Amino acid sequence: MSGWNARDIPDQSGRTAVVTGANSGIGYGTARELARRGARVVLACRSESRGTEAADRLADEVPGAEVEFVRLDLGDLGSVREFAAVYGSAHERLDVLVNNAGVMALPQGRTVDGFETQFGVNHLGHFALTGLLLPTLLTTPGARVVSVSSTMHATANIDINDLNSEQKYGRWTAYSRSKTANLLFVHELARRLAATGSDVVAAAAHPGYAATNLQTASPRMEGRRVSQRFMETGNRFFAQSAEAGALPTLYAATAPGIRPDSFTGPSFLGWRGSPAKSWRAKWTLNDTAGQRLWEESERLTGVTYDALKA
Repeated sequence: MSGWNARDIPDQSGRTAVVTGANSGIGYGTARELARRGARVVLACRSESRGTEAADRLADEVPGAEVEFVRLDLGDLGSVREFAAVYGSAHERLDVLVNNAGVMALPQGRTVDGFETQFGVNHLGHFALTGLLLPTLLTTPGARVVSVSSTMHATANIDINDLNSEQKYGRWTAYSRSKTANLLFVHELARRLAATGSDVVAAAAHPGYAATNLQTASPRMEGRRVSQRFMETGNRFFAQSAEAGALPTLYAATAPGIRPDSFTGPSFLGWRGSPAKSWRAKWTLNDTAGQRLWEESERLTGVTYDALKA
C-alpha cells in the first residue's frame, strides 16, 4: 500500500460505479479517477445544475468517459427510492457504491422525513440507498460498498436513545455521531454479508484533512465570516488536496485484497499521505451497537435488507 496513488488503480473497464456527492471535492475526484480507468460512473448529486455541470466537466477532462448524472437527495427518502428505481431500470450491475456525500456541523435542522439533518443525510440516507441497491450489488461478482467516514468519529459515540438529537443538540457532536454511525453500518453490513456467504465487500475510508467545500459550507450558509475565513485558511495552508483526499476511498474501492470492515485513511497521522490502515474507535467495532443501530435504521427508513436476514 506504501506510495499507492491513482496510477495504481486497476483497470475498471466493464465496471459500473455510483458515487454520491460527486459534483465536487472528494466525490468528484473519486468519480473522475474511476472513469479515467474505464468505469462507467453515475454521479448521484442533490443539485441538478451542479450535477450536470460536473458530468460535463468530467467528460471534458476524461475524453471518452462513460458518465451520467442522476439526481439524489439523501435528505429525502422519496428521492432515494426514486434514484434506486431509476438506476435499477437502466443498469443490470453495480460494482462499486461509494457512499461519499455528507454535511458537516450544520445548525440544527430536519430532513424532509423529520430526521436530524446530519444523521439523516450522512447515515440514514446512505443506509436506505445501500439497502435499495443491495439486490443489484448481490448479483454483481466482486461488488464493493465503500462508506466515507471521518477521524471525527473518535470524538463521539452514537446515543442509541437519542439518534435524532432531540434531547440535546451540538453541531459537532451530531456530526461526529453520524460518522460513528457510518463505521457501525459498515461493521454490521460486513457481518451480515459474511453470514450469508456473499462476496460483496463492505469497507470504510476517510480523507484525513482535505481541502473541500465541506468545511466552509456551514459558516458560509450562516454568514459567519470569521469562521469561514478560518476554514479557508486551514484549507489553503494545512490541508491536502481533494484529489489526495480521494485516494483512501479509491483504494478501498479498487485495490485487490480489501478486507471487509477495513478502514483506510492517509498514512501520516491520519491527516495526509498515501492510503494506509487507519485507527478507529473501539465502539465502532461493537456488535451489539451495530445491530441496534441497524434495527433502528430499518425502522426509521422503512428499508429492510431482506436478502441478508437469517
